[in-house]
Amino acid sequence: MSRLDARVVVRRAAFSLDVALSAEPGEVLAVLGPNGAGKSTLLGVLAGLLRPDAGHVRVGDVTVADPGSGVHVAPHQRGVGLLAQQALLFPHLSAVGNVAFGPRAHGVPRREAERRARELLAAVDATELADRRPAGMSGGQQQRVALARALAPGPGLLLLDEPLAALDVDATPAMRSLLRRVIRDAKQTALLVTHSALDALVLADRVVVLTGGRVVEQGSTRDVLGRPRSPFTARIAGLDLVPGTACPEGLRTADGTVVSGLRGGEALGPADGEPAVAVFPPAAVAVFADRPRGSPRNVLHVRLAAIEPHGDVVRLRAGAVPGGPGWVDGLAADVTPAAVADLAAEPGAELWFAVKATEVGIHAASR
Repeated sequence: MSRLDARVVVRRAAFSLDVALSAEPGEVLAVLGPNGAGKSTLLGVLAGLLRPDAGHVRVGDVTVADPGSGVHVAPHQRGVGLLAQQALLFPHLSAVGNVAFGPRAHGVPRREAERRARELLAAVDATELADRRPAGMSGGQQQRVALARALAPGPGLLLLDEPLAALDVDATPAMRSLLRRVIRDAKQTALLVTHSALDALVLADRVVVLTGGRVVEQGSTRDVLGRPRSPFTARIAGLDLVPGTACPEGLRTADGTVVSGLRGGEALGPADGEPAVAVFPPAAVAVFADRPRGSPRNVLHVRLAAIEPHGDVVRLRAGAVPGGPGWVDGLAADVTPAAVADLAAEPGAELWFAVKATEVGIHAASR
């Protein structure tokens, strides 16, 4: 169990990464971001597979990367474990052999390494797989063995690279629960790269969001996903987000539209004129064929861009009407199938989205 302290700078012709992050001993830090944000590059530097151009990586008291001092510790000497999307088990070894490989490579006697391997296989609910080779295992079973193998050398830092992405739908919930239990029980410091808000909520203590090689949001998992400040975070959290600047009524968009809402979350909230976002759940959006009258609402004229199944409801995805503001693109409303039928909604139809001010939160925006 070690502290992670890193500043990673990587410069490429068309991309640059400049990220500072840390994880306390026993803490799980999730790294989220769209494709191309720099997550894989960051992971490669931490694992020792890529050399940074500047910065440092420290695992516990050991500096494992520091270009300025010429330090680059080889991946197998870093005290870092890696669990990737694919299990990548050695096909010629049994589960016990795979898990014992790490300790054996570090000089642990065979008997002790195999004892440790069987303990870890029991911890990941894979005792019955001990003598089985990967070809005789399902994808979920292979991933459980791979988790035990990653933990076997006692890494100071465990890197989790989309560990559930390759599993089928039936295996994912069990593996997610297993990861949570095993990592918590071991008090393991871990960094989780994922596209899943659910994985972050279940597994992580804190979240860092990358966009374009930079950190745009960070904080506790529930704060970041509950009050997103960037379009990507809002999207994976299943929330609608409108950017603009704070004003007395709530938020003013770039085209001058006022979105009424309540300032919350931060101690003082964004000051008038500061960058801000209005956030609300799709379930709070009412949809009308004609402009609604009555109680005060935020009313948006939209063109229906898509109709998507979403569990027991139907998600209506908005697009801009000709000459209308582009910021409505992608906004979502969750309605019942009966409501879709009543609206006679189909892509291209012009509709009105309405949401009460009490359902809209106004938060400081990521900078």
